[in-house]
Amino acid sequence: MQPDDKHRRATIHDVARAAGVSAATVSKVLRGVKTVRAENAERVHKAVSELDYRMDPVASGLRGEQRRIIGAVVPDLESPFFGKLVTELESLAEAAGYHMIVASSRENEAREADLAARMNDWRVAGCILVPVRSERGPGAEKLLDFGMTAVLVDRVSADERFDTVSADNHEASASVADLLIGQQGHKHILLHGATRISKAIRNRLAGFGERARTLDPGVVIDELLSDEQLETQRAAIRSYFDGQVDGHRPTAIFSLSQHSTLLVLSEIRRMGLKIPEDVALVGFDDADWMQTTWPSITAVAQPVSAIAERALAALLARVEGEHTGFPVQYLEPCTLLVRQSAGQTETERPRRSGRSG
Repeated sequence: MQPDDKHRRATIHDVARAAGVSAATVSKVLRGVKTVRAENAERVHKAVSELDYRMDPVASGLRGEQRRIIGAVVPDLESPFFGKLVTELESLAEAAGYHMIVASSRENEAREADLAARMNDWRVAGCILVPVRSERGPGAEKLLDFGMTAVLVDRVSADERFDTVSADNHEASASVADLLIGQQGHKHILLHGATRISKAIRNRLAGFGERARTLDPGVVIDELLSDEQLETQRAAIRSYFDGQVDGHRPTAIFSLSQHSTLLVLSEIRRMGLKIPEDVALVGFDDADWMQTTWPSITAVAQPVSAIAERALAALLARVEGEHTGFPVQYLEPCTLLVRQSAGQTETERPRRSGRSG
């Protein structure tokens, strides 16, 4: 490469010239083909190192070779859940010989659709989409329009067009009802959600409500759901409690996301209520801070690693032609981690609250 070209990205032809072989031979070596003579392969690897050559995955895909890029679109990269999901997906993809392009829809459905279109422009081999709303959102529709191979994750139910992977939100929330109503005997419970549009949130509401009314048809369940800004949601929680007549406040709260748990916890403390003496608290989606705060927070732990493994395996099975059948819904089981905020220590068996009625 000439000195004045030192900032130009090396091409496969530069590597071929430096190694004294054909570009086709360089391609074979980089793809791991074992029929290349050992001395030629050694010269290619040396030239690759000296020229700092990196294969252009888009160009190789356009030449008709198998594309080794996977796209991932998630609602929020700052979320601990989605951050861990992306990290797991990226590691698994790289172990399988793929690279991953990651983008955030920022909880905006129009941007979600635009990102799906961009993934098509990149000619990705497949895409993993966590929709803003559900499997019927614009992102999924755009993937379908382009005929892209995709798996939908988290905020989804069964779909006849794409494989779907999510935590078993319905059953996990039913287990919270088993704890708060079936075992502890709470009669008045608040369900709090920091969003009302997510399919996952709706599944959690349904799972808890159906089990709760089976356990106790007379249980009072209030719902406080909002997509408003932080301060508006804080005010709504305070207003809700101010409107409850003494003796008729909820004795337990089930917060339907990690963000919701933070909001509820901060407002409970701001109002001077004690956990669990005045109100028990259970959150959906565990986090490190829930284990270290006092009292520690009872939470549903989502199987993030299992979701990532299942999603990538399902996608690659489609991409590589190993699975061509009907779309499959995969539900990964969650774990309810009982801690101090539910009115018992982690080592105690769930017991009746004594605050029921």
